[in-house]
Amino acid sequence: MSKKLLNVRVAAAEIVANVCRGQSLSTLLPAYSERVEEKDRPLLKEISFGCLRWYPQISLLLKQLIKKPLREKDLEIHTLIACGIYQLMHMRISDHAVVNETVTATKGLSRPWAKGLVNAVLRNFQREKPRLMESYADQPVFLAAHPKWLLKKLELAWSPAVAADIVSANNLRAPMTLRVNARRNSRDEYLAKLQNANIGAKKTPYSDVGIVLDEAIDVAKLPGFVQGDSSVQDEAAQLACSLLELSSGQIVLDACCAPGGKTCHILESELNLQSLVAVDSEPRRLTRVEENLSRLNLQANLVVADVSALDTWWDKTPFDRILLDAPCSATGVIRRHPDIKILRKPADIDKLAKIQMRLIESLWQTLENEGILVYATCSVLPEENDLVVKAFVQSRTDVEIMTIDEAWGVATVCGRQLFPAADGHDGFYYAKLRKTSPSDLNADNKAGR
Repeated sequence: MSKKLLNVRVAAAEIVANVCRGQSLSTLLPAYSERVEEKDRPLLKEISFGCLRWYPQISLLLKQLIKKPLREKDLEIHTLIACGIYQLMHMRISDHAVVNETVTATKGLSRPWAKGLVNAVLRNFQREKPRLMESYADQPVFLAAHPKWLLKKLELAWSPAVAADIVSANNLRAPMTLRVNARRNSRDEYLAKLQNANIGAKKTPYSDVGIVLDEAIDVAKLPGFVQGDSSVQDEAAQLACSLLELSSGQIVLDACCAPGGKTCHILESELNLQSLVAVDSEPRRLTRVEENLSRLNLQANLVVADVSALDTWWDKTPFDRILLDAPCSATGVIRRHPDIKILRKPADIDKLAKIQMRLIESLWQTLENEGILVYATCSVLPEENDLVVKAFVQSRTDVEIMTIDEAWGVATVCGRQLFPAADGHDGFYYAKLRKTSPSDLNADNKAGR
């Protein structure tokens, strides 16, 4: 027997509550989408994403609105009210409908006792909104809707203007960007296909195969998507491929490859690689890579392994090119993953930097002399980017930092940093390293020396 369908606001409250308990939105939303009516799925996504996007702000409002804190077992009531406040503040649904539907959802959460509380809190918010907003007018966490620790890190790393722009972009909806499959059509040809389908779009400024849609749509409505004409991939991620300087006959490694966007882009860009090895530690995530490769009619050698444990997967054949898209805080893609504001903790950054250093040190052993390793993260924090690369370079005598002379991003000591753009690319970092013998190194190429 199929599971009973959930009320959309019940589903949203449960999603946000489970994020607060440590689960990821990217796992929860697909599962819950299957449990609501198809017509309600866009609303479920909007409420879930929106509530999480503004949760640092909404949770402060609730501290004043809910006089007696709710018990942990009633977290879903807290998040139901939070979802209601998000709708009252940001959605074009009548206040009356929001209050009524949110109160009704208490029954679906098996907490009918909370009807009065939910009704009272939401109506009190409507009455007290100007006073409440004014009471937090000088609090950065409230105004920015970001955790305090992250605001501090951004302010220490970048100028006040850049930090403010990052925060602002993080609170916007991310655009939907495509990568055109150059094996099947040119960008101009695909733009024409989109125009014929009445889908508004424009070229990306930096990637020569990128297209930004005016509005996000279901991929099933994209012309030729099933046949492999295009893929969904942010412009910043598309820039990795050109940095690798691919050519015929090379042996290439895509470390930490899931979900496979860059793997597929590499194969689309160079038809005559000797081989491409794509490694990821999670079998479930490699399934996504397999699906992408299959749709695009591409082939790679997929390996399930901890890529830093070389003896479990590497056959001692050196790689000419390595793409290390390292695990990171994902602080450059918060607009796509707003649950990061809740899930990420200050201690995570040091832990991730240690993992990143371990990965780059291990993979360097697999790189051919004169080979190139491109280090990438979707972080905007120097601790995971320049500081990792700088420490690695200073620990060795066979590394040359290659200048990334491009129009995108800003130059850093060791690489190039992109910040999330309001109507463009995500936040991303790249560094490009060449393996060379110590005698070839010029001291000027050593970062920080």
